[in-house]
Amino acid sequence: MVSGTSEGPRPAVGTSPHSAGPSVAESDLPWPPVGAAGSEPHGYRAAFRAATLPMAVIDHEGLVVAANDALGGLLGFPAAALTTQSAADLLDLVADGRTWHAYREVLHRRRSRFRCTRSLKHPDGRSMWAEITVVPMPEPEAGRADGPGTGRVLLSVADISDRRELQKRLRHLQMHDPVTRLPNRTLFFERLSAALETLPYQDGSVPGHGRIGLCYLDLDGFKAVNDTMGHRIGDRLLAAVAARLTECAAQDGPHRPGSHLVARLGGDEFAILVEDSAGTQQLTDLARTVLAALQKPFDLGGQRLSVSASIGVVERAVAGTSATGLMQAADTTLYWAKADGKARWTVFDPERNAHRMTRQTLSSNLRPAVERGEFTIEYQPLVGMADGVVRGVEALVRWNHPQFGMLSPNRFVAIAEEDGSIVQLGRWVLRSACRQARRWQLDHPAEPPLFISVNVAVRQVWDSDLVTDVAEILAETGLDPGLLQLELTESAVMGSAGRPLQALQSLSEMGVRIAIDDFGTGYSNLAYLSRLPVSVLKLDGSFVRGFRHDDGDPPSPADETIVEAMVELAHRLGLTVTAECVETAGQAERLRRIGCDTGQGWLYSRAVAPERIAELIGSGRLKV
Repeated sequence: MVSGTSEGPRPAVGTSPHSAGPSVAESDLPWPPVGAAGSEPHGYRAAFRAATLPMAVIDHEGLVVAANDALGGLLGFPAAALTTQSAADLLDLVADGRTWHAYREVLHRRRSRFRCTRSLKHPDGRSMWAEITVVPMPEPEAGRADGPGTGRVLLSVADISDRRELQKRLRHLQMHDPVTRLPNRTLFFERLSAALETLPYQDGSVPGHGRIGLCYLDLDGFKAVNDTMGHRIGDRLLAAVAARLTECAAQDGPHRPGSHLVARLGGDEFAILVEDSAGTQQLTDLARTVLAALQKPFDLGGQRLSVSASIGVVERAVAGTSATGLMQAADTTLYWAKADGKARWTVFDPERNAHRMTRQTLSSNLRPAVERGEFTIEYQPLVGMADGVVRGVEALVRWNHPQFGMLSPNRFVAIAEEDGSIVQLGRWVLRSACRQARRWQLDHPAEPPLFISVNVAVRQVWDSDLVTDVAEILAETGLDPGLLQLELTESAVMGSAGRPLQALQSLSEMGVRIAIDDFGTGYSNLAYLSRLPVSVLKLDGSFVRGFRHDDGDPPSPADETIVEAMVELAHRLGLTVTAECVETAGQAERLRRIGCDTGQGWLYSRAVAPERIAELIGSGRLKV
């Protein structure tokens, strides 16, 4: 009569539904007999028996003292046949330990009320949801032993099937997307959380894979469909996509129906959750199937549309995985699929993600790091090719990161340019380098002063008043403008117009030297070069490396010809030339013969602390 089985604590001895007991006498009923003092002609007994609400009076041991006809009809027995039987067994109140304990607390009057929900069956086989309520009955008045209480409780059973059905319908509406009829984000995360909390076993006995997988996708260019064809066509497309995704999921898991959940997470984003993944291969096969299915044209009431999707694939062990972590990985991987060209699937890569996380960490810490003084500057000599005398030094910033150690500029400068923190960092480097150059000059007045070369990002020109910054720093430090050289990349300088060109001209008029860094790697407009206020060309190291012959390979005649032509051109324009990445004496000799003015590289010195430069100046000789 009651659906389900009970595995909770069993009733005490003598409480079995089939245990026999003495018949109930009139005086044993829970209310005074008809005509007793204070009673009404038909009294509570008549109301109890006639009530349509199934009810029973239970004694302190849990046995039925009296039941009305409504309860008998519900359970399929005459009301009288229910007396002396265990109410807990009749209504499955021993199904779980918590319910059984709460029920016993009411019987022993340590709790004022107990209520639970159970699924019952009518004798005709119909199912119903019942709300069972148990409350203590009042104790008898002093001096009376036949009052309504004497340790008894009243049990009632209310049919809440209609309410449950309504709740079920409302929940379905709440948990499903109205456009595609798929589970929505709320139901998806509910199912995902349950899957991650479930032990990796099937049917409680056969070990499962203990893994979980997710295909997270969105449609490429869906916004254009809505904008050009309207939201009605867009909604029909989403519904058609949902149908194909559901079909793909069903084909992938025929042996475990329901093991794949297809959900619409919002907009044009969908997810296919594989609750018992067999491995990454299963997920990539599913992603490949989905892409092929979506690439087939959609016929939407005469409108034929072709769409593609980008899919992020994540597959991992259930143990140690959280819903938040899984979705973060899926979102990151979907972004990779988009960035890699769309219309493809991409598998989560821990190493690539670690690089991304490192990049994010560096980006978020850049500005505070300047304020905390985590940056330092090293200086690399710029040496005259003809005499080996140090003419100046280039300031190279380093980040002494508390987590990642000493970082070279290529690890963080590009990030700083993207988020704009290069302006703050560049201003600090410029001020620190000028202050250091002036200190060397004051400490060694008898020696020729070294010029200081500082790299400037093009964003510093656009996002700040570089001319004002330079003027203020030179005035503050007392450094002569002719001892400051600013290096900008070829791509930043060539073709400059408007504000950048005006800034360069103002700096040049101030006496500051302008150098083009990495010259020869971009798309130089050589005619335009003559009109720029540039003093120095720094040849990219890729040309200089072609001069090597120490390792047995012959030097590149083409590189030598190109460098010779660029040096001659620069000199005709009144510019000096610096060769970068000079590593061998052979390279230095060939560059000297060609006519390069200065060189920079490991042959002379690596970038060193300012104290080492001071020692070089203090030795009385600037040759290296």
